[in-house]
Amino acid sequence: MDGLISTINSYVWSPALVYLCLGVGLYFSIRTRFMQVRSVGEMIRLMFQGKSSDAGVSSFQALAIALSGRVGTGNIAGVATAITFGGPGAVFWMWMVAFLGASTAYVESTLAQIYKEKDDNGQYRGGPAYYIEKAMGQRWYAWIFAVATVIAMGVLLPGVQANSIASGLNTAWGIAPAVTAALIVITLGFIIFGGVKRIAHFAEFVVPFMAVAYVLVALVIVLLNVERVPEMFRLIFASAFGLEAGFGAVLGLAVQWGVKRGIYSNEAGQGSGPHAAAAAEVSHPAKQGYVQAFSVYIDTWLVCSATAFMLLATGMYNVQHPDGSMLVNALPGVEAGPGYTQAAVESVMPGFGSIFVALALALFAFTTIVAYYYIAETNLTYLNRKVHRPSLVFALRLLMLCAVTYGAVRTASAAWDLGDIGVGVMAWLNIIAILILQKPALVALRDYERQKKAGLDPTFDPEKLGIRNADYWKK
Repeated sequence: MDGLISTINSYVWSPALVYLCLGVGLYFSIRTRFMQVRSVGEMIRLMFQGKSSDAGVSSFQALAIALSGRVGTGNIAGVATAITFGGPGAVFWMWMVAFLGASTAYVESTLAQIYKEKDDNGQYRGGPAYYIEKAMGQRWYAWIFAVATVIAMGVLLPGVQANSIASGLNTAWGIAPAVTAALIVITLGFIIFGGVKRIAHFAEFVVPFMAVAYVLVALVIVLLNVERVPEMFRLIFASAFGLEAGFGAVLGLAVQWGVKRGIYSNEAGQGSGPHAAAAAEVSHPAKQGYVQAFSVYIDTWLVCSATAFMLLATGMYNVQHPDGSMLVNALPGVEAGPGYTQAAVESVMPGFGSIFVALALALFAFTTIVAYYYIAETNLTYLNRKVHRPSLVFALRLLMLCAVTYGAVRTASAAWDLGDIGVGVMAWLNIIAILILQKPALVALRDYERQKKAGLDPTFDPEKLGIRNADYWKK
């Protein structure tokens, strides 16, 4: 069974999906006239505008919810893996996929805003399932997306994240996994039983603190190794294009691993970010599209770069040749992952590295679990629209707490592959959908820019723009 699951996962996450994400990012960059370059100032301005309401959260809270899902263990372990198998040049390709992916994030998040609606509790809900049904008219397609998302985000992936927390705390302080499981369940239960508002307030407080603390520690480490910085950047750019003789053998892998880990980290196009985007209270859908595009930069250019710079500036990394031999072997016997970051911090701050990375992993993984729940609940709400049974949401909460408990104590070897299959199916379905449904998002961008040029605070009128089924905005 494990072999079958692994095989299915390899097909779902084939190079075709990796390069489809890259190609779609380039396509949307051209269609939006590189809004991710032209509009950085507007992105930052909008990030701190807008207030929450009874129905929705503020733009910043929606950004924090999205970032809580994007910024996870992949920002530490994923970067280490990319450098190990793709060399330092993989970092450049992670930056590139974030640059292109920002336009994809704009499109999917704006679509989520255009086609959002209110649930039984008067809260905004939206995401790929909603815009697939309303704009494409294919309910069966939307149901496949929603079911895959509930299973992946609500059942399979949370347990693996909980296991990462339990493992890190056990290594750093010897805390028993059962104790960690109890702490996670109590804290998570308090947050998710409090509804969307409590999730938003939690993310708004924890995510900025988490990201800023991590980036500041990275900055200190880089400054203490400042003499190595010029060589670090030279190595990244030279390796990315095969100009570094020592890493010529991994040139193709630099592109492949950089793109794959970049996409896996920032999730642009995968359909997870739109769920949080739809919850924002804004006067025009493009506003949250801008903000969510910037979240891709925060995830990859700040947090992933922080990990990469710590590893490369201190020299605490390995690079493996495709034949299994080592091109760089600074950490013999250390598996690619958090151990690299621990070694990097320890090399500068002895006795601090293991503890700091354990705490960072715990916060990154826990906030990711909270984001998983929100995404799963939104898709269950979509499936529940016709039957209106609140007990289904209650059942999801209990099921997720059970999954977290089981995962913290003991996780199945196939859980990651099963979760990856669910996320991969989400990505395939969502990318196809936004390619078909791109027009409303592009029309909204032009409308927003036209109103801004006229000195107005943009508002949205879908009927005037010829956009159908955007029922919320007609009221």
